[in-house]
Amino acid sequence: MAEDQMDQTGGAVLCEDGLMRPPWAARDPLLREYYDTEWGMPVHDEAGLYERLVLEGFQSGLSWLTILRKRPAFREAFAGFSPDAVADFGEPDVARLMADAGIVRNRRKIDAAIGNARAVIALRAQGGLGELIWSYRPERTPEPRTMSEVPSRSPESEALAVDLKRRGFSFVGPVTVFALMEAIGVVDTHLVDSHRRGTSGIWSREGTT
Repeated sequence: MAEDQMDQTGGAVLCEDGLMRPPWAARDPLLREYYDTEWGMPVHDEAGLYERLVLEGFQSGLSWLTILRKRPAFREAFAGFSPDAVADFGEPDVARLMADAGIVRNRRKIDAAIGNARAVIALRAQGGLGELIWSYRPERTPEPRTMSEVPSRSPESEALAVDLKRRGFSFVGPVTVFALMEAIGVVDTHLVDSHRRGTSGIWSREGTT
């Protein structure tokens, strides 16, 4: 089904393989693969969380498909998203990144990625990025039947955004943080009729642990 024929606020779409997916995951093969294999699955390791935090920040104002297509270039440009490596980036590295057409060339977002790497390292003494993010997992998760019922933020994402900013992170507003929480399984916003609902092993299909 063509993107312009889909209701991006509607319910799950029956795809040609017989599986139900949200409209956004049914419109492009790359998005479908990401949805079926990665989105909403638990991530706890530091580098994996840092990568997703950076990419969510770069996605601001752009489509997620754009970021997915550029992810291999991002990984190369940002040293495999090693916080230790990125934390050492200086002006020559910033100039290199600003000249790299394979990524999103936005100075503020690049500076944020470097600053966030340093904040990740500083967090290690307090338990680490994973412990902080997962401490904001709610008692229940949404049970949306349509995309219009999927929230864009939550009390937990608002509180986590404040906490991250207090610890030196940037480009971590409550909407960006909620998108991160969705992507790594802290919340489950798969549509109730989707074949991926409840597959994280953390949440049941009914939105409980």
